[in-house]
Amino acid sequence: MDSIIAEELKNYIGTTLLVLDLTGTFVFALSGGIVAVRKKLDLFGVLVLAFAAGNAGGITRDVIIGSVPPAAIIDWRYICISIFAGLVAFIWYSPIHKLKDRVQLMDAAGLALFAVAGAEKAIVFGLNPLAAALLGMLTGIGGGMLRDVLVAQIPGVLTSELYAVAALAGASVVVLGHVFKLEPTMMAIAGAALCFAIRFLAIRRGWHLPVAKDRTTKNPPSEGE
Repeated sequence: MDSIIAEELKNYIGTTLLVLDLTGTFVFALSGGIVAVRKKLDLFGVLVLAFAAGNAGGITRDVIIGSVPPAAIIDWRYICISIFAGLVAFIWYSPIHKLKDRVQLMDAAGLALFAVAGAEKAIVFGLNPLAAALLGMLTGIGGGMLRDVLVAQIPGVLTSELYAVAALAGASVVVLGHVFKLEPTMMAIAGAALCFAIRFLAIRRGWHLPVAKDRTTKNPPSEGE
């Protein structure tokens, strides 16, 4: 009986992870496609950037935990969803662009979903709580970082409002739920909600971590000196 329950729980967690992963893939792939259209890339470039943004974080996660080949490579659903998101951005860019504030919200949603899914999968593969939380964060920020690098931009995670911190917070909720043996779906929802809320408020209120200042630069002389 215990083995049957354990197997059902494993299947349940696996299904939840797949849903989170595929949903996050679509959202981030769409954001990648939108950035590609803004940069005036051709259709192939749009699809490449959509795939990179939607799957880089998950591929990195899978390689680190030893789940190889990565799901994004061997599962046709990841590729098809990324292509579909890229085509949506390419064909319907104009109406989507008018909702540019919504694009930031989609990015925040993708961050939340990937952070939670990354932490969940790391736990399933036996990583310790700290490593699982960090890997959840990496899963969330990986796609956006590669997307920005491919279009020659400084990755937003290094300059924008709270981003990696939001992902780490959401992943940490999932990890704490595992440590205290709480219901995994509820903790996944709570973690995603926390990550999204932090990112949303950071965008709206301009919350940033302290920015380094170059203290070697001297002030220019004032007039009359």
